[in-house]
Amino acid sequence: MAVHPAILGRFFDDYVVGDVYQHPLGRTISEADSTWFTLLTMNTNQNHFNEHLAGQNPITGGRVIVNSGLTVALILGISVLDMSQNAMANLGWNEIRLTHPVYVGDTLYAESLCTAKRESSSKPWAGIITMRTRGLNQHGDEVVSWVRSVMIPKRESGLSQGYFPEAKNGPLSLETPVS
Repeated sequence: MAVHPAILGRFFDDYVVGDVYQHPLGRTISEADSTWFTLLTMNTNQNHFNEHLAGQNPITGGRVIVNSGLTVALILGISVLDMSQNAMANLGWNEIRLTHPVYVGDTLYAESLCTAKRESSSKPWAGIITMRTRGLNQHGDEVVSWVRSVMIPKRESGLSQGYFPEAKNGPLSLETPVS
């Protein structure tokens, strides 16, 4: 097993079944994040915004709990850098598990295990990666996990490469004047 450092965008060729990819960014959830996401998604469960009512809920520890949709979205976003930066399509999510409550002020991290890799039968320039991703809070508690499959181009395809524009005034150098 190898642990890979954070880089921007991998291709089908780069994944190794059995390798763990520790995603480099963590994110602390603020009260604004939690409230805005709950309002945006029209989730009217008061355990996400009513401190008095949530205080009576023994499952949430008597605290306002972060909307689980935000937890899933945040861990997915944290994993993109390593697992699907160059993905062309999400193909499926399975086995989503919410295993520990998340509260305002928690900092979330993620890591993914490449569980399968195969070439696409219909697109010879791409392959399919399957991964198990889990989110951890600052204490190391697993808060969410799932299995996800994505279609990723092969490096030789040229897709997701060479998109940075060439500067009209030439390459950046010590001699390049400030505009």
